[in-house]
Amino acid sequence: MKIMTAIIAIESGKLDEIVEIDDTVFNAYGSGIYIKPGENMYLLDMVYGLMLRSGNDAAVMIAKHVSGSIDKFVESMNSKAKKIGMKNTKFCNPHGLDEECENISTSNDMALLSSYAINNEIYKKIVGTKSYTVSTNKNTYVWKNKNKLLNMYEFATGGKTGFTKKARRTLVTNASKNNLNISIVTLNDGDDFDDHKNTYEDIFNSYTKYRILNKNTFNVNDKNYKNKVYIKNDYYYTVTDDEKDNIEIEIKLNKNNIKNNVVGVVNVKFNNKVVHKENIYLKVIEDKEKSILDKILGWFK
Repeated sequence: MKIMTAIIAIESGKLDEIVEIDDTVFNAYGSGIYIKPGENMYLLDMVYGLMLRSGNDAAVMIAKHVSGSIDKFVESMNSKAKKIGMKNTKFCNPHGLDEECENISTSNDMALLSSYAINNEIYKKIVGTKSYTVSTNKNTYVWKNKNKLLNMYEFATGGKTGFTKKARRTLVTNASKNNLNISIVTLNDGDDFDDHKNTYEDIFNSYTKYRILNKNTFNVNDKNYKNKVYIKNDYYYTVTDDEKDNIEIEIKLNKNNIKNNVVGVVNVKFNNKVVHKENIYLKVIEDKEKSILDKILGWFK
């Protein structure tokens, strides 16, 4: 739950604002960073406390500062969940405690959230930080990251620990090796750190991230369009060595209905199922024989 709280806070554009701690902080219990009313802390620093120390007090103050109230912030959490495809998730608070209401999710939805969040460079920096020191108008804090995997596994890049009586031990982590970025989620796992490390090793030893489409070399065999088209993006797909032969590239050109300079589409298929589509664009080729006057008139047209 705090991963969602963190990413909404980061995307709010308010990280450089000062949060004035008030009595709202008393709504939190359990793990905290132990901030007190009358204390001032930058929102960015508070997100560090949220993610490194799982501060429930940080969560409620972040929610109030970003959205004006905890209820409105929770609405943002659920709206964001829908946007990134979390179909089986419902948030009821910004910290994840479940004694008074039910936060519901699945390991798959948490993996979607983690994969989305780790693509944000600020989030990635925060969750990959092993130790963080911050001073306020009343105190100085030194926070050690509870995610032990950062010290256990050299390719770990971040994540979040969690525990409630209902969900038990929950762990969401990220790791990156050889341009392959993975998110792993375990629920109710008493040996989660070792399980994550071992699973990452299995994945990194078995899978490779292949570049399927190269925007710099893309071309078509059609005589009318050869060397006259391009795509805007590279595309990568992750498979085992045995599976790579199941990847197919399908090019479809639409010569009779060109819109917005799009002349077709390239489909990437895996096991006969389309996993990615990329538009094919016609290059604008300048006629060098045109006079300067013709070019100027063309601009006005």
